[in-house]
This record gives sequence, structure tokens and C-alpha cells, in this order.
Amino acid sequence: MFIREKRIGAYSYVYLVETVREDGTTKQRIIQNLGRKEVVEARGDLDRLARSAARFAQRSMVLSALDDGSAPGLNCQRIGAPLLFDRLWRETGCRAVIEELLRGRRFEFSVERAIFLTVLHRLVVAGSDRACEYWRDDYRVDGIEQLDLHHLYRAMAWLGEELPASDQAARTLAPRCVKDLIEERLFEQRRDLLSDLCVVFMDTTTLYFEGQGGQTLGQFGHSKDYRPHQKQMVVGVIMDQDGRPVCSEMWPGDTADVTTLIPVIDRLRRRFAIGRVCVVADRGMISAQTIASLEERGLEYILGVRERSSKEVQEIVLNDPAPSASLVIPRRGRRDTELEAKEVRVGGRRYIVCRNLAEAKRDAEVRDAVLRHLRSALRGGDKALVGNSAYRRYLKTPDEKHFEIDDNRIIEDARYDGLYVLRTNTTLNALAVMLRYRELLRVEDIFKTTKSILDTRPIYHKTDAAIRGHVFVGGAGAPERFHLSRCSAQLGDLVADRRPFRMKGGPGAEPCRQRVRHRRLFADNVQNLSHFQD
Repeated sequence: MFIREKRIGAYSYVYLVETVREDGTTKQRIIQNLGRKEVVEARGDLDRLARSAARFAQRSMVLSALDDGSAPGLNCQRIGAPLLFDRLWRETGCRAVIEELLRGRRFEFSVERAIFLTVLHRLVVAGSDRACEYWRDDYRVDGIEQLDLHHLYRAMAWLGEELPASDQAARTLAPRCVKDLIEERLFEQRRDLLSDLCVVFMDTTTLYFEGQGGQTLGQFGHSKDYRPHQKQMVVGVIMDQDGRPVCSEMWPGDTADVTTLIPVIDRLRRRFAIGRVCVVADRGMISAQTIASLEERGLEYILGVRERSSKEVQEIVLNDPAPSASLVIPRRGRRDTELEAKEVRVGGRRYIVCRNLAEAKRDAEVRDAVLRHLRSALRGGDKALVGNSAYRRYLKTPDEKHFEIDDNRIIEDARYDGLYVLRTNTTLNALAVMLRYRELLRVEDIFKTTKSILDTRPIYHKTDAAIRGHVFVGGAGAPERFHLSRCSAQLGDLVADRRPFRMKGGPGAEPCRQRVRHRRLFADNVQNLSHFQD
């Protein structure tokens, strides 16, 4: 339906016309003759008709105004994520703790708002502080109007600022910083008479630098990011039995994992005033000295064992004929996890032999695929085989010039399909020990989230303080994610990935759709989350 002008003789007439289809052909049918053009304009009939129709066509009116450039400057801002995470920021105590620590400091800007803005940015889209300065224009966040880029940098440096010498009593491998006080006070806030940090999970990873990596943190070492040519730092995360991150530790990049566990546990007990604790850690942190130190302190532990390099495990533990207990863990929408575990005692040492049947099947399939390619490669010659580590583990040299497949190595490798061995001094049964150790996967998930989704790496900051603040902010969203996952589990599947169009700019601005890099942990329509309503 539209307005049509038609000239008849000396006069022009205005008609309200609709397009119809009759007998397979398209025709225009006059609904109403509105009269002579000059009379209709004088009476204002078309203006009244347009205003009446506009009540039911607001979207078209706005888009038309944008197309012809007659619309005033518009800027659409999202409010869902800031409302949701600001509520979580307050409920977890982050805001109150930071504001308390800032008392007596005369910053000319809101440091707490700067930290919240960077955490929110990492949770929503991730990226650098420089990117955050432009990203915030699309979101309405209270109290950030006066913040500039250098304020964000200064907030990062404050988080990593070393405490005075009088507050360095619990220092071990790294100095105590402001971020340590935040972690301790957040833990103290949620602690009550019934809470107990009885189990701690610890794991480490590396983050690499673009540049020198600060004054002391950036060092060359064993890179878990496969960047041996770049300086790096080592980051450790400690998590409690509920899956909530407790604290993080940061060391120079040349720090060996085996040297970190005992200092961290000693520092943890002093920082959080805990007595009895069970330590859960993987094989990379374990040595005979580490186990002796834990037993000397009277601590319980569940530790991974290097089963391929331990003679006792190879000759005694793995050859034990006792049957294993089975456990099936149902998974919604996925294949059930089938596990086996049994206890083996050697002298006063207690081992738990665990096997994941799905992993065992996958390991066997991978080995079969490697052997197929290896046999094909052997028929083509020996030269390209030495540099391939997947091939090398199955080869032997009957003479100095040739290689051939070693069947004994294949049989030996099959023993370890889906298998891992634990050592513990707890009184838990074998299945309980295995399940407790599997919770280390949560720490690995934190690392994966922090490094990939939150874009913690690579690091460009030039001072140790700013680097510590940058890494801490990358993980500071973990309590909010933990709290949100608990609430969403209780409320049902209310957290969705909803992406409306956004319009930004002044006259002539083109509407565009914001590209999504990851699934988000929030809904734009936060009012649907009734738990967060005041």
C-alpha cells in the first residue's frame, strides 16, 4: 500500500493505492481518491495519515531517518552484562574489599571502577586494556565516564604493587602484593565456622611475553605455550574443594614446577590460617623430596606419579594381579565415562592404579594410526623417521644404517593406554581418590579460559607490577563465573547467547551486527534472571 500522484489535465491528484494479484497478473487498485494535490497539502491530510501510520511502523521510521541522514546522533548501549556482573561483583565482595584497601590512597580517579571495567571487558569479549577503552562505548557502566586509558594502566600497576617490608612475612618465592590482600580478604569474607579449606588443588602453566617481560618475571624456561624463543612467566592457581579459585601465584619463567609446591602450601597455610589440608597435584610437581616434605608436615596428599619412569611402578605396581573396581559416570548428551581403579601397596607406600576406558580406546586407535603410517614410511626409506617423535618411540636399530619396528615397545606402550597412577597417604578408598584427583581438570579449565577466552597472553606490559595486575585481572572474573554457574544451575538454562543489532554514531551511521568470538556467560536481557532482581 502506497501513495500515488497522477496528473489529469492541468491538475495533479493523490490516490491511496494497493498492489493486488488477479488472474496471475499484478495490478494496482485505487483504494481512495484523496483529491487534488494542492488541496490535500493545504488541509494536511497526508501529514495526519503519516502520523497515524507511524504508530505501527516505528522501526521503519527510524531506519528511514538513518538512511537519509535526518536522524539526530544516536548511540545504543547495552545494559545487560554490566547489570549482571556488577551485581555479582558486589555479592562476591570484590567491590567492598577493593574500596577498603584504597582508603587513604589519594587517586584522582575511581580505581575500583577501572578494575571492574577491565574484568567486565575480559568476561564479555576479552582483549587488551587499549581495546577496552573503545569497547566500553557500547556498554553502560556506572562510574566510568571520567576514566581514560592511563587510568586502566595505573589500576593494573596498583594490583601488582609490592607491599611494604613489614607485610612480607609470608613471602616465599614471590613478593606479597596488593592482589594477595584482595585474595585473603575475599576468602575471609566467605569463611564461617563450618567452612574449611580441607582440600586444595594446584596446577601451573606459563604465559609468554612480547618484549622483555618486566624487571624479573620474564625469563626463558620450559614453555607450555610452545614458545621457547620468547620470555615467559609461570602462573600457579590454587582451587578449593568446591571448585572456587582461592588464590594465584606468579613466578619468573625459569622456575621449575617441582620447586613450587611446598613453598606454596606453606604460604597458603599462613595466609589463610588453615591447619589440616589435603594437597592434590599432578606429576609435574612431584619429587621424592616433595613427598618427604609433605609427610614431615603431616599433610595428606594425592599426587600423580611418573609411571613410565618409575621402576617400582613398572615392575611391581602395574603387575599387581588384583582386580579393579569399576565406576560409570553418566554424562548428559555424551557417552558415559567408564573408569577403573584399584589399590596397590608397596611397603608403606600406597598407590592407586586408575584407567579411563574411553581414553584407553583412543590411545590404542592413535597408536594403530601411527604404526600404519610408520610402516608406509619404512617402505619409502629411513631418513625422515628419526626427527618424528611419534615414530621414534616404536623403532629399534638392528644395525647402524636401518630402522625397524620394535614389537616389544608396542606391547610396553599398550600397558599405559588410558592409565595413570596416583600416590596417596589418605584413608579414602581407591575410587574416591581417583575422583578427587580428576577434579584437577577444573584447574585446567581455569587455565584454558584465562589464556584463550580472556586473552591473557601474550603480555605486553613492561613492569612486574603491571604484569601481575594484568594476570590477576584475567583470573579475577573466575569468582563471578563460579557464582554465575551456581545460580544458573539453580535457575535452569537462563544464560543464553543473544546478540541484537547495535547502532552507533551520528547521522548517516550504518547499523551493524557485533561479531561474537565466544559464547558468552550472560544474557543481554538480565531481567530474566529473577535471582538478581532487587
